[in-house]
Amino acid sequence: MEVVRLGSRESRLALVQTRQVQSYIESTQPQLRAEIVAMKTTGDRILDRTLEQVGGKGLFVKELDLALREKRSDLSVHSLKDVPMEVPADLPLIGFSRREDPRDVLVLPKGATEMDASLPLGCSSRRRMMQLARLFPDFTVKSIRGNVLTRLEKLDRGAYGGLILAAAGLTRLGLAERISRYFTVEEMIPAAGQGILAVQGRQGEDYAYLQGFFDPQSTCEALCERAFVRTLNGGCTAPIAAHARAEGEHLTLTGFYYDEQLERQASGRLEGRTEDAERMGIALAEQLKEAVVGDGAALVR
Repeated sequence: MEVVRLGSRESRLALVQTRQVQSYIESTQPQLRAEIVAMKTTGDRILDRTLEQVGGKGLFVKELDLALREKRSDLSVHSLKDVPMEVPADLPLIGFSRREDPRDVLVLPKGATEMDASLPLGCSSRRRMMQLARLFPDFTVKSIRGNVLTRLEKLDRGAYGGLILAAAGLTRLGLAERISRYFTVEEMIPAAGQGILAVQGRQGEDYAYLQGFFDPQSTCEALCERAFVRTLNGGCTAPIAAHARAEGEHLTLTGFYYDEQLERQASGRLEGRTEDAERMGIALAEQLKEAVVGDGAALVR
């Protein structure tokens, strides 16, 4: 029996996500056996500094990329929001899963029914921090690192009054009951790719056995959101957010952009057709760039 080796980070959430691909392969391809090759990435090891200080999202994929190149794995499974915008030509993204709930959520300490304003809100990205400052101006926001379970432990020990996490991760871990509030996309625009799994492979290899796992709607949304962020030169440290929603042939994109040099921000929305997904991402990004260079704090419609 032929073996397909799936590269994954070794966190519980990453393994749960990779098992989705493993299960699909083994249930649809009886001639294949899927094995998970778990590894700790540099981003998982360095937890005492923010991502901005240690080098960004690439730290979560470097080891998996090396395993692919050295043929210690045959494909990698990522949370798409952790994948850098520039992907090596020899290691393309070959497809995207059906999207889990893309929204951000509030998690309170066990037993709490409301946020304690004397304690900070914990989150892991400047995108969230900037939007939280508008939603909760009276609260202090503090960076928190570590996997989902580690963050929940810190919350329940009393280090934070609440956490902002992705609904998708909590749902996949079977922890949806910890969610106290779902933020609408208008309140908190998600990270590009949030809720989508990306499968990465080696250029020139045949991955036709995965075609049924990939989802056309999430593919359209992913391409649109990533085009938006890429046009704004957005890495993991940039406060940029993008959420696309495809319904039939109709596509809506909501975006947020903060220019660090000018200290100005803009948000906006664009509607169009799914066939124009990447062009829409580029177009809204350019509109928000113009708004920021103009008078800032603008809303583009």
